[in-house]
Amino acid sequence: MAVPFRRADRVADLIRRELSRLLLREVKDPRLGQVIVTAVRLSPDLRHARVFFTAGTGGTDRQAELQGLQAAAGFLRGHLGRSLSLRYAPELVFERDDSVDRSLHIAELLKRVAPPESEGE
Repeated sequence: MAVPFRRADRVADLIRRELSRLLLREVKDPRLGQVIVTAVRLSPDLRHARVFFTAGTGGTDRQAELQGLQAAAGFLRGHLGRSLSLRYAPELVFERDDSVDRSLHIAELLKRVAPPESEGE
């Protein structure tokens, strides 16, 4: 039996899209130039959002990215409340998403273990 979408899931997706747009076009902090919002987890009452992010290319300082996002949290929260017409703009908590790094590491390990492909096959 399929689990129906909750309102929090729909709003979380809207928040993810809007945060991505804001980071790309509105925020001028150079620490956030390569930050990508990968997911948002929203509490059922829509008041608390955990924002997962990763860096794009170029291994910038992870701590600097987190500090940049925390510094911009008030700006981002205000824009979210206005643009999404939410009664309460959610409190934003940022967490680094290491799933991309882990998957790249696993793919590299699998390449090392896999037998080389022959030309004839």
